[in-house]
Amino acid sequence: MALLEILTAPDPRLTKKSAPVERIDDKMLRLMDDMLDTMYEAPGIGLAAPQVGVLSRIIVVDIAKDEADRAPLRMANPEIVWVSDDDNTYEEGCLSVPAHYGNVTRPRAVKVRYLGTDNQSHEIEADGLLATVLQHEMDHLDGILFIDHMSALKRNMILRKLLKSKKDGR
Repeated sequence: MALLEILTAPDPRLTKKSAPVERIDDKMLRLMDDMLDTMYEAPGIGLAAPQVGVLSRIIVVDIAKDEADRAPLRMANPEIVWVSDDDNTYEEGCLSVPAHYGNVTRPRAVKVRYLGTDNQSHEIEADGLLATVLQHEMDHLDGILFIDHMSALKRNMILRKLLKSKKDGR
């Protein structure tokens, strides 16, 4: 497997909307595996294809705390088909917004329909952290970062710091 470069904000590719996947072929499976390896190495618990410069509606997620408990999800064309009425607020971070965190409020539970690696439609119900991670990664597919859910003041402050870090070569 290959480790992929993770784009960081304010890279303009992170603001683009991703195209649907027609079907999952060997190339897409390899991309998903490479994304998982990249995510685990980072380390992170979710990664969307746009974060590695591929504008396809693909995400990978694994919220397991230990390597022995890994249960990776590989999803193409995920879409939310149901959300709970109640919300959760989590302090989110992002591999594309390194070293910055902020509270984001999202639905506590969701049902997501997606194309699985078998090219069949699947649904998953998720709540808590998994629901948050799925929504966070799906936002990437529409060019939305978690900082876009924050106030303009806080978002701009974070983006200025990230731009300065890039210019300084960090």
